[in-house]
Amino acid sequence: MKYPENIEAVAVLQPDYIGFIFYPQSPRFVAELEAVKVSAFKTGVFVDENIGKVKKLIGKYQLDAIQLHGGEGPDFCEVFKDKVTVIKAFGIDRHFDFATLDPYVGKVDYFMFDTKTSKHGGSGRSFDWLLLDRYKLDVPFFLSGGIGPENIKEVKEITHPQFYGVDLNSRFEIEPGLKHIDKLKKAFDILR
Repeated sequence: MKYPENIEAVAVLQPDYIGFIFYPQSPRFVAELEAVKVSAFKTGVFVDENIGKVKKLIGKYQLDAIQLHGGEGPDFCEVFKDKVTVIKAFGIDRHFDFATLDPYVGKVDYFMFDTKTSKHGGSGRSFDWLLLDRYKLDVPFFLSGGIGPENIKEVKEITHPQFYGVDLNSRFEIEPGLKHIDKLKKAFDILR
């Protein structure tokens, strides 16, 4: 999210988290963020950023959570574990080895399972959700990647015991960083 009026409109829907992308290569990049008052967890999204910059932006914008979409290792995540909620994203495809997540246990609060692409998120494509059956850890996860109005009802059918929530992004946008409020409201009504 990057437009103040749109952020306020989304906040009315009472999401649990609102994301702000601090990755300069993203079309959703937020160079500066106006002071926002929302009850949702303000979440900074980062890709291979240095620890000092992440700390600075957490303080500057009073972030409640960070979502890490790059090659950040367990030690990087652990630096922030007791300061903010830590969400570590992984791109999933049929070749993904869920054992690579083991070193992150105790160092992140949540995983995010997104569609594996050559870029970092926002592809609008989903992966085969049956692959989630291979996930056996006790760390809860968010589902991301290609979730849109046409398949939001299928999300309700996922019964994995660690399934925590969904990340609604590109399929609910008018343009990058500008959410379509009516589509989001309908999705929230279905999910809740």
